[in-house]
Amino acid sequence: MKLTIERADLLKSLGHVQSVVERRNTIPILSNVKIEAGDGVVKLNATDMDLDIVETTAAQVSTPGMTTVPAHTLYDIVRKLPDGAQVDLDAGGGGELTLSAGRSRFTLQSLPTDEFPVLSGGELEHSFTLTAVELRNLIDRSKFAISTEETRYYLNGIYLHKAERDGTSVLRAVATDGHRLASVESPLPAGAEEMPGVIVPRKVVTELRKLIDESGDEVGVSLSETKIRFAFDDAVLTSKLIDGTFPDYQRVIPAGNDKVMEVGCKGFADAVDRVSAISSEKSRAVKLALSNGLLVLSASSPEHGSATEEVEVDYLGDDIEIGFNSAYLLDITRQIEGDTARFTMADSGSPTIMSEVDDNSALYVLMPMRV
Repeated sequence: MKLTIERADLLKSLGHVQSVVERRNTIPILSNVKIEAGDGVVKLNATDMDLDIVETTAAQVSTPGMTTVPAHTLYDIVRKLPDGAQVDLDAGGGGELTLSAGRSRFTLQSLPTDEFPVLSGGELEHSFTLTAVELRNLIDRSKFAISTEETRYYLNGIYLHKAERDGTSVLRAVATDGHRLASVESPLPAGAEEMPGVIVPRKVVTELRKLIDESGDEVGVSLSETKIRFAFDDAVLTSKLIDGTFPDYQRVIPAGNDKVMEVGCKGFADAVDRVSAISSEKSRAVKLALSNGLLVLSASSPEHGSATEEVEVDYLGDDIEIGFNSAYLLDITRQIEGDTARFTMADSGSPTIMSEVDDNSALYVLMPMRV
């Protein structure tokens, strides 16, 4: 194998594939990236056995072939080369890859390509297309609520499924960690009518989000009961799905909340942020005391003292006091793109629904806390 490639093109592709490779591997081949050259392109492939990425980049290929070399080492070398450098890669045999750029020359040990695992093959029976904007919206507005608690592994991802709202079929992304829940939806794309509900792992969501920003207008999605694949212009991301049952999240979305408050989102978030500076690091508790037209935010801690701030709101109803984790409140307000947020409450001990006044495609459920 022998090829020449622009340093910037190689760095961009390596940046995507090397982040899939775990830093510590008991299986040596999983520390490597597979490099396959032919027909004017080079394909870079990395996997951790659960997630696989293949990225294709234009290159001047003089001798087709393939090899595997340590992914992080190769990435670090290319990253430190000067801008505009032409990179020559030569795997002439002997278990080594030689990288040359200007006066720099590196020799990397390679491993046989037949040891490299294959995850990306096979047909997936359900296929549809999403715009990059739709996929970004589904991910960005739900991923903050993914659980990091490994014992409840079925919550360690985004539940992507077909759902119904007001008689219309939608594609819905749901994430929850037991304290808060995010539910975001887009119009159901053609081809997704029969799709099974699947749980997309957190690591896949992270890698997927990086690719969306650098992709074209559309993303091809294919899935089965056990795998999902996202196809971009130059990259294909394939992953195993979380093998578990996502809980019936509809049961935790309250239907009888009757106290509705509307508030300017940015002013509310800024006030919560200021008041929470006093709250204890452990609880991060902020109390909301609500009366007609007025919200009083307060926090106190034995170490730091106390704080209050008044915010004008649109509210008519019984007085209510309710406490929340301020970090969770701020996470949700960051997802609300419009000017006004709506809180729908029942009492101080029941879940509250947060949403955007002018957009019903997303809702958030937040559990209260004692303050």
